[in-house]
Amino acid sequence: MMNTGLDVFVIGGGPAGLAAAISAAQQGLRVALADCAHPPIDKACGEGLMPDSLEALAKLGISLEGCDTGVFRGIRFLGREGAVEADFPRGIGLGIRRTVLHGLMVERAAALGVRLLWGARVSNVKNGEVEVNGDRLRCRWIIGADGQSSRVRSWAGLASGRNYERRIGLRRHFRIRPWSEFVEIYWGEDRQAYITPIGSQEICVALISRQRFASFDVALEHFPQLWARLRSAVPSTPVKGAMTVTRRLKSVVRGPFVLIGEASGSADAITGEGLAVSFRQASALGRALAANDLSLYAAAHQQITALPHFLGRSMLLMDKHSWVRRRALGAFAQRPGLFARLLSVHVGELPLRDFGISGILNVGWRLLTA
Repeated sequence: MMNTGLDVFVIGGGPAGLAAAISAAQQGLRVALADCAHPPIDKACGEGLMPDSLEALAKLGISLEGCDTGVFRGIRFLGREGAVEADFPRGIGLGIRRTVLHGLMVERAAALGVRLLWGARVSNVKNGEVEVNGDRLRCRWIIGADGQSSRVRSWAGLASGRNYERRIGLRRHFRIRPWSEFVEIYWGEDRQAYITPIGSQEICVALISRQRFASFDVALEHFPQLWARLRSAVPSTPVKGAMTVTRRLKSVVRGPFVLIGEASGSADAITGEGLAVSFRQASALGRALAANDLSLYAAAHQQITALPHFLGRSMLLMDKHSWVRRRALGAFAQRPGLFARLLSVHVGELPLRDFGISGILNVGWRLLTA
């Protein structure tokens, strides 16, 4: 394998890396992927795929048909100040275990001829060569998909940028019939809880906060309405934790190096758009590789990440400042149509420019008068 020619070598076998490998292989390129772990690879996340995520996944040739999934038709915000919900303007969302999704992506990559090197250690990248388990492999492009603490980012000299936020996330599954047709987001003091249906008899509970949790159960007690539902529910998995980081890089391309997914920067998990962003980046990257012009990817990357960063900063204001949260929830409860339009922006059905400055000013006015 090491002596055969390759166009693309992907470092990192999570969803972002697999998506990049799949997209490049769809363009007829010769692709290999390496990760030190073995599938299925798990990660603490909300596990909900909104309609735009499913659309981006379909472009990679992956369908969730036949899988055990939970179905949700929109988003619901809940807090002491009130509750508001909105349906997606088009389509539905699906919740699916991260490990199941990863398995589907592995199968798709293998079917396209991607060479999958699991349990492989990449120790260095230099002069267009990748050192894998002590052997050197030459390739045309090297894609870094190795997450928030990306070594490829450092090797490529692309680490220049800025970190804005760091928060802690915990995830656990419970055997309980989903009680809602929405992904529910409970707002507390300096923390949120996300409830996603992921099957007919199972939900995913994700907690995010700036402060370290004493325990999962103690954290749940900060959401009395949710705790009342889950107090007697049976956990189906152990607690799994992760760090969510808001990071922007000055550049994601340098020479033969390309970054994707969290290695290329990330918005806070509060947006729920991490996978959708990675899938869209992968499709853009595949087109740029086929055109032999990585500047196309650099431009697309900037465009793809602009909205999640804007939405993330806006939603984090509700987390940082209780008065913003109180007024926002109150305003949305009074004007659910406004919340529905913001959800349309969130899932890409309504461009932010079409929402317009008048829409943004309307939101601001409602916050002041709620």
